[in-house]
Amino acid sequence: MFKKIAFVLLALVAPAAAFAAEGSADASSFKELGLALGAGLAIGIAAAGGGVGQGLVGAAALEGIARNPGASDKVFTPMIIGLALIESLVIYALLIAFMLFNKIG
Repeated sequence: MFKKIAFVLLALVAPAAAFAAEGSADASSFKELGLALGAGLAIGIAAAGGGVGQGLVGAAALEGIARNPGASDKVFTPMIIGLALIESLVIYALLIAFMLFNKIG
């Protein structure tokens, strides 16, 4: 487990070191690296979490409809509302990622 974490951290830091300009790095380059990393992680984690959440909602709704087909109308509407709320959180994370990305440079 530790080797995987170390590899991921090395993969995140290595490109910054490879493209670093000669001389010392100033604080603004580290700030830009942090903003870019934050923007990427924000949308990546949000998309993964949203996908898992939507999958669970869909599975639970289909299981409920399979157990009681007569209740499909009562299950369908709350399912769509739940999916919309989950998707709105992912879109909110995308907005935050764009805001962080615009601060770079």
